[in-house]
Amino acid sequence: MRFILDCTLVFNKPLEGVDVRDILLKSSSVLEKGAPKGEGAKIESSKLEGDRLMLRITSGRHVRPHDAVFRMKNLLAAELGKKHHVGVREVRAEKYKIEFELEKEPKKKIDIAYAKKLEFKEKNCVLELENLDEEFLQRNYVDRMISLIQEKVDKQYYEGKEEHWELIWSSEEKKHAWDKDPSLEMEKRDWIMHRGRGQWIFGPIATKMMKTMEQIVVDELLKPLDVDEVVIPKAVTWDVWKKSGHAKNLYGEIYYLCPPQSRDPELWEEVIDVYKITGEVPTELVKERIKEPIGGMCYAQCPPFWPYLAGKMIAEESLPLKVFDRSGTSMRYESGGIHGIERVDEFHRIEFVWIGYPEQVERLHKEIVEHYKKIFNGILELEWRMAFVTPWFMAQEGMVGIADEEKKIGTIDFEAYMPYKGSREESEWLEFQNASNNGDKYPKGFNVKAQGGELYSGCTGIGLERWLAAFTAQKGLDPENWPKGFRKRLGELPGEIRFL
Repeated sequence: MRFILDCTLVFNKPLEGVDVRDILLKSSSVLEKGAPKGEGAKIESSKLEGDRLMLRITSGRHVRPHDAVFRMKNLLAAELGKKHHVGVREVRAEKYKIEFELEKEPKKKIDIAYAKKLEFKEKNCVLELENLDEEFLQRNYVDRMISLIQEKVDKQYYEGKEEHWELIWSSEEKKHAWDKDPSLEMEKRDWIMHRGRGQWIFGPIATKMMKTMEQIVVDELLKPLDVDEVVIPKAVTWDVWKKSGHAKNLYGEIYYLCPPQSRDPELWEEVIDVYKITGEVPTELVKERIKEPIGGMCYAQCPPFWPYLAGKMIAEESLPLKVFDRSGTSMRYESGGIHGIERVDEFHRIEFVWIGYPEQVERLHKEIVEHYKKIFNGILELEWRMAFVTPWFMAQEGMVGIADEEKKIGTIDFEAYMPYKGSREESEWLEFQNASNNGDKYPKGFNVKAQGGELYSGCTGIGLERWLAAFTAQKGLDPENWPKGFRKRLGELPGEIRFL
């Protein structure tokens, strides 16, 4: 690695008659501190003009110039403050050039924020920055940029790989009631209605079916495992996503949350007038009156629970901690991927989170899988399979093709065969459920500790739209074809709403 920083230290007054050469000569010991002998930072050139000292600082891997310049700032302030009552008011960097070698050669062009120039020659990278302020240098943004370039190159190699997928269990093949798209057929019967992008209204029959499935989850999974109900916010602020890791990658999938600048009626009078005159909401005027997003609507349901535990130590008697939430919808912008009730922007989900020592979390993960087996085999009688996949949180951060070989930390996907999509062998099965052991990701991210050792956590989200889609794709819409175990819990269906 090679770093070359052209920077300026601005004093609080001109250094008339002050000789800084002696200070610069003895700076070598300060700039080598903590580095192998002869491998610290060096001042290659200096020039004093009025209230400004221009320096060129170079280094290799150790004591990088963006650190060295602040060592110089402290040294100069100490030496000049005593004798001349002079302090360093500001640090600026006019130009910063960094050369380093990557582990892999980039496959295609890479861009990065703040870079004035970014060039590659095989594995060698040259990064040039200009006009950097003190905060940029002091907060190690430069080191983060170097890491980000490496991450972007690594991602190019991940993008060429399929997500890790390993089949671990499959039910027997079943004879299905039909091969029609259940969303289209339910829409024809007015059981459901498409309302806005990726959003559906569920009529009485479809709602009764989903509520029955919800109760099955409560009776067959949550009650047997003694899980307590909580209410988790569905508006998620940036501080949560920064700690959970979602802030790294998910901006194209978030529904953003922007508060108004004020409730003052005068601010909104023009908007109201335009609507009353034209009958149309003037969204451009609305945009002028809202603040920047403070976060977004719930994307993954468990992260906004973690602030409840953040910075705390959980007593041993409370472990394993088991909670679930079903208090509202999640929102996810699916772009062109929406289809029926299988892939929606607004969806209803029960989220079960468990937290404990590693062996407790691993044991609960296995128990949860067994409870799902009983539900899918014994009550819903689905044709389905399980696969060990890239952990969802790694996939969301762009790291596909990664999985724990011991299958302890990671995600198990539950996939249902959808007859209307084609043959079992060639069609895409619907991932309608998963269960994850997330390891120490969340306890570390939110600084949650245990009384007696390391903490892990797991989560499983039950998406009721996906359950309904998988069930009706295989069983059809005629209750006579539905399994007895489900019909018993369902009871009498409401009458269909008729339209003239």
